[in-house]
Amino acid sequence: MVQDMSEQGGVDNGKRKTTDRKAQGSGQAQDPEMTPEELADALPDPDRAIEAHDHTNQKLTAGLVLACLGVVYGDIGTSPLYALRESLVHAREEGLPENAVIGIVSLLFWTVILIVFVKYVLLIMRADNKGEGGTLSLVAKAQGALGHRSWKVYLLGIVGVSLFFGDSMITPAISVLSAVEGLELVAPGFTPWVVPLTCGIVMVLFSVQRSGTEVVARWFGPIMLIWFVTMGIVGATHIFDDSRILYALNPLRALSFLFHNGFGSLPVLGSVFLAVTGAEALYADMGHFGKKPVRVAWTVLVLPALTLSYLGQGAMILQHPENIANPFFLMAPDWFRLPLIILATMATVIASQAVISGAFSVAQQAVQLGLTPRLEIQHTSDKQLGQVFLPRVNSILMVGVVALVLTFGSSANLAGAYGIAVTGDMVITSFLAIIVFRYAWKWSWLLVLAIVLPILSIELIFLYANLMKVVDGGYIPLAFAVIVITLMLIWVRGSAMLERKLKAEAIGLDFLVDKLAKSPPTIVPGTAVFLTADPDIAPSALMHNLKHNRVLHERNFIVKVEFATTPWVPVKDRLQIREIGKGFWRVVCRFGYMEQPNVPRALAEARRFGLKFDIMNTSYFLNRRTLKVGKANLMPKWAARLYAGLYRSASEATNFYRLPSNRVIELGQQINI
Repeated sequence: MVQDMSEQGGVDNGKRKTTDRKAQGSGQAQDPEMTPEELADALPDPDRAIEAHDHTNQKLTAGLVLACLGVVYGDIGTSPLYALRESLVHAREEGLPENAVIGIVSLLFWTVILIVFVKYVLLIMRADNKGEGGTLSLVAKAQGALGHRSWKVYLLGIVGVSLFFGDSMITPAISVLSAVEGLELVAPGFTPWVVPLTCGIVMVLFSVQRSGTEVVARWFGPIMLIWFVTMGIVGATHIFDDSRILYALNPLRALSFLFHNGFGSLPVLGSVFLAVTGAEALYADMGHFGKKPVRVAWTVLVLPALTLSYLGQGAMILQHPENIANPFFLMAPDWFRLPLIILATMATVIASQAVISGAFSVAQQAVQLGLTPRLEIQHTSDKQLGQVFLPRVNSILMVGVVALVLTFGSSANLAGAYGIAVTGDMVITSFLAIIVFRYAWKWSWLLVLAIVLPILSIELIFLYANLMKVVDGGYIPLAFAVIVITLMLIWVRGSAMLERKLKAEAIGLDFLVDKLAKSPPTIVPGTAVFLTADPDIAPSALMHNLKHNRVLHERNFIVKVEFATTPWVPVKDRLQIREIGKGFWRVVCRFGYMEQPNVPRALAEARRFGLKFDIMNTSYFLNRRTLKVGKANLMPKWAARLYAGLYRSASEATNFYRLPSNRVIELGQQINI
């Protein structure tokens, strides 16, 4: 979606601002309804033939494999801290027999195999969008496969993104809590300090986000390497406490557990799913390293370590049922328990960092695709384009995580809120994958259903099992998702209606250029750049400049910024320039959804078209709109007020498009909505 070019922020020194109150909406009622087809037309076009920067074939190196351990597998790698424990607790509450341990461990193992390995590592990672993963990348690929813009597909993407943000709050809370709770094993009197220490770690974690992860990331890989090796070794030392646990490698044991326990196994399944909660992050973070390092790390280290840990915990519990309270840490000998707790705390912080970084990336993609207002985006690395920091998102996440820790107080209580968001996101991914497999890869329906239906059926069972935890805290991610979905839908719908209203009241650019050619105003030297969402109509800033200042620059560029549904746009495809009349050019400036738009730098490429931009002789004109909830009736009053609030909250266009603040001129108008 084209981003609205109106300026939302305050006026810096060097900016001039005038307000044309005659530009207000006429007050006449507009048609408040838009059909799904009309709304879909306002969404990004998936058919732009843009060659993106494809980094899917990155060279496989040991450094990449090591680096992806911390970023890609941080969440999955810390699941053994609580997944089996919570599953066994629910099994005991349901009165299931003691030998259920083998069946539960079998469920954990085969859930990891089917969901993480088969679905994501083998299949979904193939459905990348020029090397990038994540829900919105899959949405873009599905749209391209369908050959048209589908509102239903975008709605799936919006729901998926909303659930991912909910997961981004719960994961740091439950991960850090579960690690800090391990201190109770070596210091029983430490219990009152668990929540304060967790909140302190969380606040420190979010406070350092502004500096970026480039320096810290150098430690992520080695620490997670130590974590996975340690986890595997500790688990391996207990497997022969009771060798019957090896039966868990037989998938029939998992099926037998479900068959014999029926609906009584559903609460257990809700906790079993905790073992794969990092699978969506695996897909979202894939673009940082490429497919090969992610797959090699999984095969060589991650899967063996997870398997040994779950088998070791299960064997120990079969031998010592009293250790069900905290099986992971109780596997360690007394002398090693404190170092293991410290290592686990570091691993959970890294896992939290990974999901927070993923939230920044997803939020950036949402902005680029027009699903949210403009947000301030700061790049924290001059080497890795994907390392970004969004202050507002960071603040919201920090407040949310701390609130969850204070509200629930323990990882066991918080486990009830965990799983629903991730399960829902995975189900959405499977539906989008069906579209990609059938229409992009041209698989037969028989093959698509044979592969996807078993996985989707398992995920739907997990979703149902997790929905049983709604009253125990599962309402938290659902409520947050509803809020985010509502805000996104109102933003998309309001932006489309506002654009249609403005277009109906505007003057055609070609018509204006012809009129100015016949009766030109005073011409002044220099270059004027007018940012606009629709280059076919005369920008409001241009009309106001002509009306109030009664001058026209000798060179005028009407610039539209577009965001492709591909992650990157090569420099050679960045600009499209066409002269439309004497002194006027229409420019389309394209960026990928993973890129930070820099309009002056992009315009510098106009030299390839024989045009030069002198920054000291170029002025950037922005139209600053003030929305008034009045008589236009574009939306219900409550929705209009909410949209106006979102509109005001958008970051300044000057910063978002990297414009030189001392060369920006604002001209304003008021619009009834």
